[in-house]
Amino acid sequence: MSPTLINRNEDLKRLRDTGYEIVVTHGHLIVHSIPYVKSNREIAYGSLVSVLELHGDQTGSPIQDHIAYFTGDQPCNSDGSVIKQIEHSVSARTIVPGLTVQRSFSNKPQGGYQNYYDKMVRYITIMSNAAKAIDPGVTAQTYKLIENDDEDSVFLYQDSASSRAGIAAISEKLKMSKVAIIGLGGTGSWVLDLVSKTPVREIHLFDGDKFLQHNAFRSPSAAPKETFEGVAPSKVVYWAQHYGRFRRGIVPNELYVTDENIDLLDGFDFVFICVDKGYARRQIITGLRARGVPFVDTGMGIYVQDQSLNLFGMCRVTLGTPEKFDHLDARVPMGDDFNIDDAYVRNIQVADLNALNATLAVIKWKKHCGFYQDFGKECSITFSINDNLLANDERL
Repeated sequence: MSPTLINRNEDLKRLRDTGYEIVVTHGHLIVHSIPYVKSNREIAYGSLVSVLELHGDQTGSPIQDHIAYFTGDQPCNSDGSVIKQIEHSVSARTIVPGLTVQRSFSNKPQGGYQNYYDKMVRYITIMSNAAKAIDPGVTAQTYKLIENDDEDSVFLYQDSASSRAGIAAISEKLKMSKVAIIGLGGTGSWVLDLVSKTPVREIHLFDGDKFLQHNAFRSPSAAPKETFEGVAPSKVVYWAQHYGRFRRGIVPNELYVTDENIDLLDGFDFVFICVDKGYARRQIITGLRARGVPFVDTGMGIYVQDQSLNLFGMCRVTLGTPEKFDHLDARVPMGDDFNIDDAYVRNIQVADLNALNATLAVIKWKKHCGFYQDFGKECSITFSINDNLLANDERL
C-alpha cells in the first residue's frame, strides 16, 4: 500500500522510521533483510510477513493474529540448533505475488501484541540476536528506501478479506484489465456488486435506461428516496457513483449495445450479458463471438402459477469462450418474438433470484479465470425454483 497508510499508523511509521525495510501490500506487512542463522551456522537474510488487520486505514489493536511467516530456512541459534521459541510449522505457499514463504512462527507474549511494531520487532530480535552473536555488525535496520508496489490498487482501502484468508495471490487471477457488464437492471447490478470486490482494473457499465423506483426493489443496497425525486439518474451513472465510494475504475456508458456500436467491446477481457431482450442478446453475442471475447450470458424466466398464486421458473447462466461457442444457439434464447402473456416479458424479477443469477454468473467467471477449482467445466447452468434443481450441461 502507499506511504499514506504507513504515515497514518504510528506502529508502521515507527518500523519505517527506525530503519526497517517495510512494505505494505495486498493486506500484508513485510519486513525484508532480516539476518538469521542457518543450521550450518551461516548467516542468511529473509523476509518476515504478517497479515495486516485494518479498520478503515487504521491498524488493529490489540492484534488478533500473532502468527508470522518467513521466507528463509529454519532460524537457528548461534550454535546451529533450532530456535524452539518461535518454531511453528513448515509449509511453502505464495502469500502475495512474487513472495513465497517457507514456514510460520508462533510466539505470543502474555496479553498478546498491541501493535505491529511490537509484533515484528519481537520476531526480528529473536532471530537476529543469534546472528549478532556470530557477527555483531549485522542488523535488520538498514534504513533502505523500499518502494511499495500496491500504489495502483483499485480499492480505496485495503482488501483485508483476501489477506486474512490467505488468498491474496489467488485473487490476482481475477486482475483483468477490462470487464464489461451489459445491462444494469436487477441481475446486472448484482453482478457489479460482486465484481467490484475483485481486482479488475476497469469495470465498464453499459445501459441506456434510467434508475427508477422499481429498480430499487431488485438491486443491491438501499437507494435513498431522494434518488427518485426530480430527474431520474441513468443506471450506469447511479451505480458508478455508488461503487465509486469503494473503488476506482468503474466507467459508465449511457447507451445500449447494438450492432452499430458493438466495436466498443473490442479489447475487453470478459463480458457479462444481463439483458432481457432476445434480439439485443443476439446482436451482442454475435459481436463477441466474432471478436473471440469470452462472456457469460444470464437469463431468468419467472412465471405466475395462477391456481396456487405463487411463482415458478428458472435462472440460467451460459458461458461462451473461443474454445466453445457451438452450444449457444441451443442454450441461449435469441429470438425476436415474445408472447405478451409471458410473465418474463412483464419483467417479474425478485431480488433474491436476481442475486442468485448474478452469483452463478460470477462463480462461472471465477472458474474460467482459475480462481475456483472447476472439475465439471460446464458451460450451461440452470436452477429450477420449484424442485430446487441445479443442472450443469455443455462441457468444455
